[in-house]
Amino acid sequence: MKPRTALLLLLIFVAVAFGTWKFLSSRAPGVGDHLDVYYTKLDGTTLGRWTVSMRPPEPGESAAEHLHNTVLYAAVQAVAGPPSDVAAIRFPPGTHVLGVGVNGSTATVDLSKDVETQSGGSFGETGEFKELVYTVTGIPTIDAVQVTIEGSRVATLPGGHVELDTPLRRSDF
Repeated sequence: MKPRTALLLLLIFVAVAFGTWKFLSSRAPGVGDHLDVYYTKLDGTTLGRWTVSMRPPEPGESAAEHLHNTVLYAAVQAVAGPPSDVAAIRFPPGTHVLGVGVNGSTATVDLSKDVETQSGGSFGETGEFKELVYTVTGIPTIDAVQVTIEGSRVATLPGGHVELDTPLRRSDF
C-alpha cells in the first residue's frame, strides 16, 4: 500500500471515530429510544411489561435534563399502568406524579395523596410500588426510588405495609 493511501485511510478512520464519539457522548447516559414499563399481575408477584417509545434529547437539553425528563415519563407511565384491558394491580384512582428529582443514582418520585387510598392491603401496596420501582430503575444509572407523598417523606402509607422512609430497590421485592 502506498504511504499516501495509508495516510488517507488513517485520516478517514480518525474522522469516523471522532464523529462516533461525538454522537455517543452527546446522548444522555444510557437513556435509549425505548423504555420498559412494568406492571404487577394479579397474582401479586409476577411482572408484566410493555415498551413505550422515548423521544431523543431536544436540542440544547443537557444529559441531566434528559435524565430528569426520562424519570418523570417513566414514573407517570408506571402510575398510569397498562391499558385498561390488562389485568393488573393498579395505583388507586386519581393517583398522579407531582414531580421527580434525581440525586446520583436515586430518583425521588413525589405522588399525590390519592395513593394513600389503596384498598388492596399488603398485596396492593407491594404490587404498585414494585411496578414503580422496576420501571424507574430500568433507566440506566438509577438504582433506587425514594417515594414522597405531596412533598413529604412518610414512614408508610396508612396501611403500613411498605416502608417508604428509605429508597426502594428491586431487591426489596
